[in-house]
Amino acid sequence: MSVAIKEVSSPAEKYIINHDIMHCTADGVVGNHLYSGRALGISGPSDLIQLNPELEPLWEDITTHYDRIGLDHSSNVIWELDRDHLGKHIGYKPSVFFFGMDEYRVWGDHKWLEAVRYINSKNNFMSLAEELGVDVPKTLCFNHVRDISLEEIDALVFPCYLKAAISVAGVGIFRCEDRKAFLRAASGFEEDVPVQIQEEITTDTFLNLQYQVVGNRLVRLAASEQILDGFAHQGNRVPASHAPWHCVDPLAHWLFDRGIKGIFAFDVAVIKTKQGTRFPAIECNPRFNGASYPTLVANKLGVPEWAAVTMGTFHRRLSTIDLSGIEYDPQTGEGVILVNWGTVLAGKLVVLFAGALQVRERLFVELASRL
Repeated sequence: MSVAIKEVSSPAEKYIINHDIMHCTADGVVGNHLYSGRALGISGPSDLIQLNPELEPLWEDITTHYDRIGLDHSSNVIWELDRDHLGKHIGYKPSVFFFGMDEYRVWGDHKWLEAVRYINSKNNFMSLAEELGVDVPKTLCFNHVRDISLEEIDALVFPCYLKAAISVAGVGIFRCEDRKAFLRAASGFEEDVPVQIQEEITTDTFLNLQYQVVGNRLVRLAASEQILDGFAHQGNRVPASHAPWHCVDPLAHWLFDRGIKGIFAFDVAVIKTKQGTRFPAIECNPRFNGASYPTLVANKLGVPEWAAVTMGTFHRRLSTIDLSGIEYDPQTGEGVILVNWGTVLAGKLVVLFAGALQVRERLFVELASRL
């Protein structure tokens, strides 16, 4: 009897997955302590996964949903988030949201840590981009906010952005309409904080270009387009209107050569000019990001067109959400998939809508009426 074997990128590799974000997230993100759950959909049957114990009452409902739609996942759950587990299980490599000092202490990969540390600074990113000839917005970098002179402030073109060189979830980033707004924003920083001043990019199209290190190879994972509500990021869609990999490949290869692991991504703007289209790189996220989870879920299911968005809900349990008639159907390749499901406890979900644009719009309206 022949047995069909699903091809995977690294069949011999098993992971212990801990995608808790609490050590590297901003205060005020609703339900951020529940985000470990979104890694379930990207896990494999042979993996171990660490989940917040608050999610345990939702386990049967989310696994039933995933089993119905044909999304394989780990059932080997450790119901705690202690990072010491990352180094305790022989034969398992770590999969983490962000590789920082906490992860380094239990999985001593110094090159990975230093690559993340370097590029996680927006000032270092700008310096490296200049060295490699990568197009970026006009940016002034300062080692300390106190180093910004009055002459430099007087020469600024407004509106512009004042950004902390190291920031999370948009915290420490200020859009400054005029000199008064700039001075007010600057006064909110401690004097020794490194910052940058960046020109405002006039466009409504921003891309997310994700790379993944698979074994000893660097892979272009996915180009997605950001879904924005004003300046706020609401989600991502695939396919993107552009996929300018050549613009950030030099940065990606630099990071790969220096030992980065897992997934990392670049935010890139799309600017129409008389000379053609520019694709200036804004920053690097040396970690998983919001687009990574729907991307990997869609790839596992073979979904070529999708959008993933954050939606609010009055439900506080998955069992009360009616997905009948709109749940993802492997036969049609269309439907609704719950990606960040644990946050239902805080009244929100990240939902992947699979299918062409008209299908996605219909699914969104229908699901919104049920949430």
